[in-house]
Amino acid sequence: MSLKIAIQGIESSFHDMAVKKLFPNKKVELIMCNSFEKVTQAINDFNADYGVLALENTTAGSILPNYNLIDANNLEIIDEVFLNIQMYIMALESETIHDILEIHSHPVALLQCKNYLQKFPPHFKIIEGSDTASEAKKIKEQNLKGVAAIAGKQVAEKYGLKILDSRIQNNKENQTRFVLVGNKVKIRPNQVDKATIKFKLDHRVGSLSNVLQLFSTFDISLTKIQSLPIIGEPWQYAFFVDVVFKDYKLFQEVIKVLKNAVKEMKVIGVYKQNMENTPSQLINNLVNEK
Repeated sequence: MSLKIAIQGIESSFHDMAVKKLFPNKKVELIMCNSFEKVTQAINDFNADYGVLALENTTAGSILPNYNLIDANNLEIIDEVFLNIQMYIMALESETIHDILEIHSHPVALLQCKNYLQKFPPHFKIIEGSDTASEAKKIKEQNLKGVAAIAGKQVAEKYGLKILDSRIQNNKENQTRFVLVGNKVKIRPNQVDKATIKFKLDHRVGSLSNVLQLFSTFDISLTKIQSLPIIGEPWQYAFFVDVVFKDYKLFQEVIKVLKNAVKEMKVIGVYKQNMENTPSQLINNLVNEK
């Protein structure tokens, strides 16, 4: 039986590439959505087993709304994967770079290519679209002359477009972290070493430093901290943190202590860190359980 995975975008998009990294040689049915909100909705409506969401990029930073989407929908991060994102500008076969009057792409992709785009004259139009691959596909299907898209090389190959310029992103080591999200899954202690946690603090002096010291005391490494405004509570913030640990049981004990040290706390996911982009044992188990 195939897994149904919801993504923002279409085939050959970077989200599709992330799914292929997570599930190589596995039968996967893509549930293609035109927004991140619809990815989480597809999971909640049982139209998809899991979803894949971009969470942060080394150039554009964190994609903050996706943290809130995972949290608000009570989903969990189950796994992660990192893609090296190389951006290409592409158009119809008849076009050259001098013919282009508009460039279309996803807002995050455009931000990753900001330096390149600043070279074009002021009257040049930069149009934000739903996703990289869809904008490229539209050029081909509608035979749009004078229009180019920014997307991955695989998109040009998929939809028969000509690459006009290569690797145009600001950072040549541009990477995006994607996460697999879904409803709560069974934790296998020997297969997890990373967690994403959300907490809120009161206004006591030193409350944040006390939390950070707690992690350090128990040899839990803090790899990321991100603050987000709390909607409806002006000037109040929630903190999302990624931590890496060696002992899952010790991590559980630290979580118990942490609950007493903060105003509110929630574990967003416990999973295996995956910098090498290899399918984890956890992923294999999930597939086998379907």
